Amino acid sequence: VQLQASGGGLVQAGGSLRLSCAGSGRTLTTYVLGWFRQAPGKEREFVAAISWRGTRYADSVKGRFTISRDNAKNTVYLQMNSLKPEDTAVYYCAADQNWAKRDNYHYWGQGTLVTVSS
Repeated sequence: VQLQASGGGLVQAGGSLRLSCAGSGRTLTTYVLGWFRQAPGKEREFVAAISWRGTRYADSVKGRFTISRDNAKNTVYLQMNSLKPEDTAVYYCAADQNWAKRDNYHYWGQGTLVTVSS
């Protein structure tokens, strides 16, 4: 499975961005798809995940971010609204077959940088 993330950029606080992550090499229909982020000087952290079981979010993004998927396009999205400077990070998409995992997914895409200015 290869994952290609896109959609990062510079946005002002309060603004919105939508990240996309397209998969290739295998259909992602049965996979758990997740978004993670890593801010400068900090450890990678979970942001959101989606599977046939549903969705889950980190507390820090609940109510502001929405994860979705388009199985026909083999793509997962992360709609980010009401962005804050503390959301600034490199965002990574990832895929795994284990819904119970909170990190260390099996497949990873390259990151896309999101910068939120105050």
